[in-house]
Amino acid sequence: MSQREPGSLARGEAMSRFASVILFVDAEHESAYSQSFGEFLLANRTRITYDLEDISGHRCMLQRYTRVDPELIDELDIRAVFISGSSTDPDQYDPAQQEGLRRVVNEAEVPIFGFCGGFQFMAQALGQEIEPIGPLGEGEQDPNPDFMPGWKTETGYSPIEVFAEHPLVKGLGRSPVFRQFHGLEIKRLPGGFVNLGRTDVTEHQLVVNEEKRMLGTQFHPEYFSDDHPAGRRLIENFCNWIGLTVA
Repeated sequence: MSQREPGSLARGEAMSRFASVILFVDAEHESAYSQSFGEFLLANRTRITYDLEDISGHRCMLQRYTRVDPELIDELDIRAVFISGSSTDPDQYDPAQQEGLRRVVNEAEVPIFGFCGGFQFMAQALGQEIEPIGPLGEGEQDPNPDFMPGWKTETGYSPIEVFAEHPLVKGLGRSPVFRQFHGLEIKRLPGGFVNLGRTDVTEHQLVVNEEKRMLGTQFHPEYFSDDHPAGRRLIENFCNWIGLTVA
């Protein structure tokens, strides 16, 4: 066995140590963690990190959005970036704290998968607006009066319509069920993106940029379960599509 100085790593070992790392970006605003649901969010960030690690077969690093930039991507040789959703109004964020992650979306040559608010952030970084889905019509019943009352929203597990063929939707069928929780949307896609799935409420549910290897979902595939496994299959498909080895 070769000897080395205690506490040190040979260059080759240091390189291999970070050769198989993916990044899960916690895009939640810090104020959310002081809310009653903050502990639930934090626990799920940890669970999702483990799930991404198990599905991809690569070590997964969880990092707050304020500390992510292209330099981090290069330093750790990140193989893929996953961006979480968020429960906070986009207007509450300090753009300066998002600048590093915005640069990742625009500059870094790394595959990116944005979940719900993560997808919205990607689209915003690429020049599009995040907007409310729209107000309820006169006399229209509010299905979610405790969430953005008076506005159209989507919550709970429900199907989307998949209307295009792509390796990303392999094995999902035409009506896969995913968890929804949003009242905002991207009404116009950034250049280079195409839409693969929709609902009656939200037109852009599953969008992809083939050249940049970017995927965005308005739903939450990371909240899959034994009863609703489509989210896991979509993440597996993404890992296969970008060349990661699925465990």
